[in-house]
Amino acid sequence: MKRDFLHITDFTADEIHETFALAREVKARLKNREDYKPFKDHTMAMIFAKPSARTRISFETGFFRLGGHAIYLGPSDISIGKREAVKDIARVVSRYNDVIMARLFSHEHGLELAQYASVPVVNGLTDYNHPCQIMADMFTILEHRGHLNDLKVVYVGDGNNIVNSWLRLAQRLPFHFVCACPENYQPDARTFVEAQQAGLSMVEVSHAPLAAVKDADIVYTDVWASMGQKEEAEKRKIEFQGFQVNDELMAATGKESLFMHCLPVERDVETTDSVVESPASIVFDEAENRMHAQNAILLKLCGKA
Repeated sequence: MKRDFLHITDFTADEIHETFALAREVKARLKNREDYKPFKDHTMAMIFAKPSARTRISFETGFFRLGGHAIYLGPSDISIGKREAVKDIARVVSRYNDVIMARLFSHEHGLELAQYASVPVVNGLTDYNHPCQIMADMFTILEHRGHLNDLKVVYVGDGNNIVNSWLRLAQRLPFHFVCACPENYQPDARTFVEAQQAGLSMVEVSHAPLAAVKDADIVYTDVWASMGQKEEAEKRKIEFQGFQVNDELMAATGKESLFMHCLPVERDVETTDSVVESPASIVFDEAENRMHAQNAILLKLCGKA
């Protein structure tokens, strides 16, 4: 029976831990240049409605290094939901490929793609969530801390698709998550309530970032205006005053916290250059681990684990 990875909650808690262990194993094998090609003679179609450097590089490189061939299909190749129906694209692309990765604007398009595809579909990002990113993030935290016990993650900024993914993870693994955001930029209300009702993690929304970051193990941020929101950038700079992750905010944690950002970063906007370049910053470990976490997800979905 085929499986998709559209939300972190598509995996059980045990499967998430298994994915972290597999990511660690595959990362070590690649570092050692082992002859490990589980995707030999396999192809992956990568459908991009929303361009991205890290998503394309990490998926394409990772799949290649595991013996497969990844095919980039940009907005001009497949105008998903415009030139051709999503369900038609799903069924045609499935006939040619072993797995599909899609980075889309519309989450509904991702759900429809998975519904009609006969091969596994991996969510490379939608406007609703970004599950591969948060899997890589938690794997990176595990690498640096050695465990996930008594973990407090404070996200500072827009309650966007990254936050929705953290709230999904909070339904599977126990930790303390706080979204410190301006009042008009809160996370998806339904997802927040579901995370609360799961009763596994403590989840909060705060509008006071300096207070919210107290005792944080991880301080996390993202751009204030994502792709498709750039016309709001100047307005958001005004509305997000006080939400910049700077040296003062990092000091307010009261402990040796780690700093994370899913990239790309607008330096001296949502965070300062000094924080990105500080010893607390693990943003480039996080970026590298996108490839390893995604490799592990693909291996599990394709029955190669």
